[in-house]
Amino acid sequence: MTPTLSLIAIGLIEIFFIMPFAGFISDGMVGGINWVLGVGGAFSGFVLGTLFLPMVMFGLHQILTPIHVQMIDETGKTLLLPILAMAGAGQVGAALALWVRCKKDKELTEMIKGALPVGILGIGEPLIYGVTLPLGRPFITACIGGGIGGAVVGMIGNVGAIAIGPSGAALIPLISDGKWLGYVLGLLTAYAGGFLATFFFGIPKEQLAKEELAEETATEMTSMTENTGAVSTSEISLAAVADGVVKSLEKASDPVFAQKMMGEGYFVEPINGQIYSPVSGTISSVFPTKHAIGITTSNGLEVLLHMGINTVDLGGAPFEVKVSEGQLVTPDTLVAQVDLKAIKAAGKETSMMVLITNMEKVKNFVLEKTGETKAKAKVMVVEATKN
Repeated sequence: MTPTLSLIAIGLIEIFFIMPFAGFISDGMVGGINWVLGVGGAFSGFVLGTLFLPMVMFGLHQILTPIHVQMIDETGKTLLLPILAMAGAGQVGAALALWVRCKKDKELTEMIKGALPVGILGIGEPLIYGVTLPLGRPFITACIGGGIGGAVVGMIGNVGAIAIGPSGAALIPLISDGKWLGYVLGLLTAYAGGFLATFFFGIPKEQLAKEELAEETATEMTSMTENTGAVSTSEISLAAVADGVVKSLEKASDPVFAQKMMGEGYFVEPINGQIYSPVSGTISSVFPTKHAIGITTSNGLEVLLHMGINTVDLGGAPFEVKVSEGQLVTPDTLVAQVDLKAIKAAGKETSMMVLITNMEKVKNFVLEKTGETKAKAKVMVVEATKN
């Protein structure tokens, strides 16, 4: 009965309240659009090109179909569609700017690579919902790029499409009266407008900070390689993750670690709760219980930082993780702040285990230092296989 009553209630609200209100909004928008079209020229093109992406976002672009149909019926072409198509072109330009400025963000660039080809062909939803809208500011600058392209098409004038079809580059064959060159000029202008607006004004501060961190990390990784005397990218150094005492893995109290069932490595008995990354690489995983962090190095080694023994039972309470998945780190990166007293009060051990979990990738390793040490000090050298 509950689903049935829910459907009846929502259906009645939809029919008697939502649909009439939406119809009122649609009628108003159609009137406004017709007025803007009546003004014509660059102003008309800019306004329509700028507002079309927000209309798509809310699904309101469907109200434009009757206008297209009426124009085609009366004149044989719709002057509205080529202008609106500029919105998608502005978004393509914005995506290209994000690709250039945020090239270190692999997740974002992969998303752009997948959405860009269809965006060029006029299917804009993947770029809207996957790239520009989630970031906020690029969506606004993409709208501005679309407005600039629309202004160019409006200024050229009489650029129409003979049918309601695709947008983007796929609309070129439908441009009437040989005006396709004007349409292409509008596309190129929208690409450039979206690119420049986003490049200079549309990159979120969080993305810029992420890029700066990635650049600094890459520099630090290069510097670290030079300072440690590594002769090839196959050799890396692992560092102490905290101030304390470094011990060989055989001395661990837990047989799973001591018998190296999870891999080779070492552990540190810390004297404070500041825990640093043992190696330069990318955070591949942060366990939900916060007690373990996975790091993948540039040569494919998978390093696990396991904070404490049997601390999974604590539900993450003693751990304040400072990094997130996908972040680049070095031994100078503070990855966690750990409450050692809370771990001990729970009857657990505070040993900070550092393990290489894919030993099939390891050609040779040497634990160079044990005993008292400072965080970030080199304690182990690992040579990875070339395959």
